Amino acid sequence: MATFQDFLNLDIRVGTIIDAQVFEKAKKPAYQLKIDFGTEIGVKKSSAQITEVYKCEELIGKQVLAVVNFPPRQIADFMSEVLVLGTYSKQGVVLIKPDTQVENGDKLG
Repeated sequence: MATFQDFLNLDIRVGTIIDAQVFEKAKKPAYQLKIDFGTEIGVKKSSAQITEVYKCEELIGKQVLAVVNFPPRQIADFMSEVLVLGTYSKQGVVLIKPDTQVENGDKLG
């Protein structure tokens, strides 16, 4: 069981996707995302296996939630810096996002 302190240790922030490209070298279908988390955190990269539900061009401008304090993870020749959050749904991974526009960098709390 995770503790409440474990949850508090996660830094989950809102960011806006500013670029999305097909990740050709990934073993499983994925996109390479660039996400703007505002001035405190800046722009970070993520590999996201969300190709079943989303097309690259429709991701631009979407706000998402991501864990920003995990260590970077090398995936093929790409360094994924944040973990974008989504649900494993029957149609594929569906992104977790605020239901209204908020500031980039806002923290889940």
